[in-house]
Amino acid sequence: MSEQAALFDLTLTEEQRITRESMQRFAESELKSISRESDENGSTPEGFLDKTVELGLSLIPIPEALGGAGMPRSPISNALNAEDLGKGDFSLALAAVTPLAFINTVIDNGTEAQQEKYLSPLASESFVAATIAFMEPKATFEPTEPETKAEKSSKGYVLNGVKTNVVLASTAEYILVIAQETGGNVEAFIVEKGANGLSIESKKNMGLRPIETCTVTLENVEVAANAKLGEGEKSFNLDKFIALSRLGTCALSLGTCEAVLEYVTEYANERIAFGEPIAYRQSVAFMIANMAIELEGMRLMVWKAASRAEQGMDFYRDAYLAHVLCAEKTMEIGTNGVQILGGHGFIREHPVELWYRNLRAVGILEGCASI
Repeated sequence: MSEQAALFDLTLTEEQRITRESMQRFAESELKSISRESDENGSTPEGFLDKTVELGLSLIPIPEALGGAGMPRSPISNALNAEDLGKGDFSLALAAVTPLAFINTVIDNGTEAQQEKYLSPLASESFVAATIAFMEPKATFEPTEPETKAEKSSKGYVLNGVKTNVVLASTAEYILVIAQETGGNVEAFIVEKGANGLSIESKKNMGLRPIETCTVTLENVEVAANAKLGEGEKSFNLDKFIALSRLGTCALSLGTCEAVLEYVTEYANERIAFGEPIAYRQSVAFMIANMAIELEGMRLMVWKAASRAEQGMDFYRDAYLAHVLCAEKTMEIGTNGVQILGGHGFIREHPVELWYRNLRAVGILEGCASI
């Protein structure tokens, strides 16, 4: 390998730089401004999701022939976008990127006919929800061994099982259900809204309160044979799906951790105790420094994995390590953020407790934010 090829270049392209500026403005003006209200109300403000369409997240990867922009798939650009939106609000950002996760998975694994059928309706001027049902309500849930089953029938497939933490499921036009095919591999099946045997129950959690995280129950849900994603050599790649989904969740958490770091840094410099800012105390200063160090380490690991994915290189190990690190360190950053604020960290007057609750989800969520 030449010296030039060995360089790790973190320079953004001009397009990425401009896009980041747009995402950051949107996060500040549209997400951050309604974050607390959305959390208190436990719902997404009316009209908010339609505003996210202006960002073009869903349109960018959809082929031009289907009404999209037809831009090349870019995991690193998607990671940057998720990070910037996550700084405004983790929950609302997750809602905004959920349809993109569905779109990316269909583009990666679907046939041309499937892309035409399921992606064209998502290239809309208003927000159209589509989501992925992956996790299951089991303490020992293993992502590569789902208990939801897909059995072949004369008309196609019959799905049975229960999925949990499915974002936007109650309003989704399409739900991509990951299931174990009887006698076969783990596959993805597209279930359309209102299918017989499909029931959806909204759940409330400690975090992610503004968005619907639903339990989806499938009881003898029949889908056509062409609802199974992919065909022949272009079939569903479970390992790639899991890795890209984990990177998406990690990217969202980076933005939220950045928000925590900025807030506690300003607070520690302004909070006076015993005649001086608490930032002058080594215990506080070192804690903030460690938060910054861990955040930078997470960011580099996420960016590296996303970059390898974009280049078509093996990135599964990198994505796994990034997810393990983020699951641990985002929780540490959230906890230390609350700790630095002392009693103020426990009350809802400050946003750190909100960020802490949302960051608890990083080690739990699977399959809902594929970049």
